[in-house]
Amino acid sequence: MLNHSEIDGILRALVEPTRRQILEQLSSGPATVSQLAEPFGMTFAAVLQHLQALEACGLIRSEKIGRVRTCRIEPGGLAPLADWIAERRLPAERHLDRLGQILAETDQSPEKNQDQKKDEPQ
Repeated sequence: MLNHSEIDGILRALVEPTRRQILEQLSSGPATVSQLAEPFGMTFAAVLQHLQALEACGLIRSEKIGRVRTCRIEPGGLAPLADWIAERRLPAERHLDRLGQILAETDQSPEKNQDQKKDEPQ
């Protein structure tokens, strides 16, 4: 069973466009807080709050060496959300596959009836 509070935390973090942009930046590789803050034109403290939210839900991790804090993507951070989506996608795909089968059978039925009518002596 999935931990829904974990999924809720990830979704809360991802709802903010700035956090998604930070994740995009980090997908290219590790970056310092200063590098991450540069494109946003916001205070260092505001960027730190976004980073704390991303770290709290497990999407990124950071380490401080001296005065420099470096952030990187946590490889399994999105796994709980991906698992949750997969659990819902598979049953839906099965229903759609079954619907496709029913529609295919329905499409073939009139053709068979017409073929049979052609073969019948008049």
